[in-house]
Amino acid sequence: MLSILAALVFFASNPARAIQPPETIIVSAEGLADPAAEQYQRDKGLMIDDLRRDARRQAIEKAVGVYVESSTLVENYLLIEDKVLSRSKGLIKQILEQSSPRLGEDGLMHIKIKAEVFIGEVRDALDSLSRQSRISLIRQHGNPTISVAIVVKDAKRGSQAAKENSTIAENILKDRFVHFGYRVWSEEYTKILQRGLKSKRGGRRIADFSVIGEAKFKTNSITLKASGLTITKHILTSWTVKCIDNHTGEEIYFNNKVPRHKSWSDEDQALEDIGMLIGNEFTKDFFENQLMKPSRLYQLQLTGLPDYDTALLFQEEFIGLRSILNAELVNFEAGGLSFFEVECTGSGSNFAQIVNNAIIKPINKKLDGPRLKLISQHGNVVTVDVDPGKEAGGLQEAILSTPPASLAAAPPERIKQLIQSADLLEKIVKMNPALK
Repeated sequence: MLSILAALVFFASNPARAIQPPETIIVSAEGLADPAAEQYQRDKGLMIDDLRRDARRQAIEKAVGVYVESSTLVENYLLIEDKVLSRSKGLIKQILEQSSPRLGEDGLMHIKIKAEVFIGEVRDALDSLSRQSRISLIRQHGNPTISVAIVVKDAKRGSQAAKENSTIAENILKDRFVHFGYRVWSEEYTKILQRGLKSKRGGRRIADFSVIGEAKFKTNSITLKASGLTITKHILTSWTVKCIDNHTGEEIYFNNKVPRHKSWSDEDQALEDIGMLIGNEFTKDFFENQLMKPSRLYQLQLTGLPDYDTALLFQEEFIGLRSILNAELVNFEAGGLSFFEVECTGSGSNFAQIVNNAIIKPINKKLDGPRLKLISQHGNVVTVDVDPGKEAGGLQEAILSTPPASLAAAPPERIKQLIQSADLLEKIVKMNPALK
């Protein structure tokens, strides 16, 4: 009775906790097992159990990647394994999908799962590490950087009239963001870097977000008959505002407004109020919540895939990679553009860098050559050229017969736990010479 009463008191004083369900993310992962291991010769059921257990651990490892950089995870694998990866029962809410175990041509047993993971619980598990360890582990997002551009236009002069930046309105917005504790970046410099042009100014970081607004005015003048005095009113006819995540190109906020009964006798006062009106669209939490999103959706375009089966094999390779939470083949065209929708951990990184470091490099190591080449990036779309090789079916055979690309960047401790076959170990060492 007392425990029930205590719970009611807690939820009454913490209503948000009472109504908000725990935050979860959906993760696709691949479990592996070496069927040549001695213990499995005596008990095949043990192998299936270990295979499923490994899949669950890989799902949690991907969730850990939301908060921990991949290189840091590898360097601190044993510490994280002890505190986090070993807790699959408390961190996985449910298994949504599970494939049948299969023996691959690469000599490994494979199983695919799709799991719902308590992302908040993963963060809490990381927080349970010592303070010194936690500081070196958890991904530091830092305060977001924001660029601002507000243009003003005279509605009477039509759409061909030149737009002018309003320093007054921009400064009001900048002051608001600085008050939040954020840093203000040059919108002009951000555009230079986005175009890939070199600048003599130091640093190469673009603003995390760009806030862009436009206000349209018209003026009405009335001459008083009695005094002959002319009174001019500046009337706001409309304003628009949008916020762009510069790392992905996504418009994360946009709004159009047609205000009523808004007029000013002084143009500078009007522009100052416009800055305040636009600033009121954004709260302190807005940008931080965007930076702290656990994942982002991107489009990965592959050119030159020879057939549909090869496209599906690439999808399986993507699912095994640590930085990829989910991957789905959306459109396929033999020899043309095939589209994959890819969900990656984190939100502040450049997607082209993720593709190059977390996808292209390990798959090229697996295929023993530069078969994949990044050729373009436009916002959240990256295009990769695939060299199918001269022999028919050669690329497909190379993918099937070689251990997963995920093992090319796996921690040595995981390889040691997983692989016992000398032949398999030799193939993996060839992909990752650092394991020697």
